[in-house]
Amino acid sequence: MSGGKQSARDKMIGMMYLVLTALLALNVSSTVIDKFVFLNASLEHGVGEAGKRNSQTIQSIEKLVSETGNREADVKVMELAQEIRNEAAAIINELDTLKIYFVKVTGGKDENGELVGKTDYERVGHEMMAEGGNNYGVPLKARLNHFAAFMTEQLEEEFEPIALDANDDPYWQNDPNQAGKDFATLNFEGAPTPAGMATVSEFESRVMQYETRALDILAKKIGAGDISFDQIKLMVKPQSNKVAAGTRYEAELFLTASASGIKPTMTVNGEDITVDPSGMGLVNFPATPGNYDAQGEAKKSFIGSISFTMPGGKDTLFVDTIDYYVVRPVMQIQSASVTALYLNCGNELNVQVPALGTNYNPAFSAEGGATIPGSKKGEVTVVPSAAEVTLRVSSNGSPVGNQVFKVRRIPKPEIVPYDRGRLIDLKKGVSQAPRTLQLRANADESFQQFLPKDARFQVAQSEITLVRGGRAVQTIRGNGPDVDIAGIAGQARSGDNIVVEIRKVQRANFRNQIEDVNNYGPKIITIPISGG
Repeated sequence: MSGGKQSARDKMIGMMYLVLTALLALNVSSTVIDKFVFLNASLEHGVGEAGKRNSQTIQSIEKLVSETGNREADVKVMELAQEIRNEAAAIINELDTLKIYFVKVTGGKDENGELVGKTDYERVGHEMMAEGGNNYGVPLKARLNHFAAFMTEQLEEEFEPIALDANDDPYWQNDPNQAGKDFATLNFEGAPTPAGMATVSEFESRVMQYETRALDILAKKIGAGDISFDQIKLMVKPQSNKVAAGTRYEAELFLTASASGIKPTMTVNGEDITVDPSGMGLVNFPATPGNYDAQGEAKKSFIGSISFTMPGGKDTLFVDTIDYYVVRPVMQIQSASVTALYLNCGNELNVQVPALGTNYNPAFSAEGGATIPGSKKGEVTVVPSAAEVTLRVSSNGSPVGNQVFKVRRIPKPEIVPYDRGRLIDLKKGVSQAPRTLQLRANADESFQQFLPKDARFQVAQSEITLVRGGRAVQTIRGNGPDVDIAGIAGQARSGDNIVVEIRKVQRANFRNQIEDVNNYGPKIITIPISGG
């Protein structure tokens, strides 16, 4: 479990991972197994955020190399950084594919998006281990450790192997229960599906930590041969030069060159500010609204000063006016399908205004629909009742903004017949009439993916008729998706047709309320009886 310096969050996730892994040796409940699902989601989120930060680091390196004239040494550093970024991204993609494979081989997901095989303790280990399995752990170990070796070689700093056998892992090497276990057995033996996925996500996190460490090292090498202290200039490093009204402007005021003997005094608008031991002044004041322009920005400024005494006794003062912009808060809306919502469905949205930070305290209302607050800040369920919905967002009583959504009608479900769990081929028909028909109402795939809680359809009423020579022989009325047609089966002959008329389809919505569905198809299904 070694590697680069970890944040408090990474350490917390690592500890959770180790504790939950230890619990696998016990007869754990499904509730504990569910924790792996949440842990995996947290790890995946962290990996995604790290990837974004690393991409930004690459962009910063490329910009700096360009601004300094694309010098040969700097270009080589930039190319190595790009190569590391591409290699890490390729590994993350391979590991994501492995997790998708775990889900597939253990039964996929049910209609609610839950893992079918979340309590399957055998299949993940079977796929990864050599003994009695497919041995996919061997190439995984090689891939991860090759990445670490590549980093060590290129950066001339030690990047320890990521994938270790029990005897090589400092955490497990003194545990007699794990002695002699190879990498795959140590990490995947007896692991239920969510645990296997969380394990892979933890390796993704390690890969991203190595990449972050490598990019930090390379970023410091740009222009490493430059020695130029011929100018001393006051600089400001803000967290952002655009802040929302009501929030605080935060930045660091500092010199581009300094000496250990210089003890500067700094002010903002005439007020002294705190200067840390490294010579950084900490700027922190509330940003007030202004006259916003067409882009929703108001230009502001403050006067910063740095004064100090040179070693020879000369007093020196630097003063500059620092511009910044106050911007109107901008909403960020996350949803499975954010461009349009579905009529009479519980469309779950996550509305955040990052610029407001901890001051964000949202309230929601809607024109053309209803809103239901979620359990977490910013979560809201929108239930449209019109062709267009306007979501209105406020925070602490002040309007933040509106978002207009187009509203889609619920896609019609497809009615398909089954005989003893097997789909009936309507072109070939059946060799003999089944004794029971299962009539399933399958939701549109995209609708099912976006809103699984609203995509629960069921055939409620049907009429099944045995037709011979264009005339009805016998009719049976069915209630529910499973219909006993033994009476028809007893009279059916080769060349007859079983004609199914769907009379009523119903849907259970996100509130578990049942409503009739008028848009479905086909409404008439003909099943030929071909004979033996």
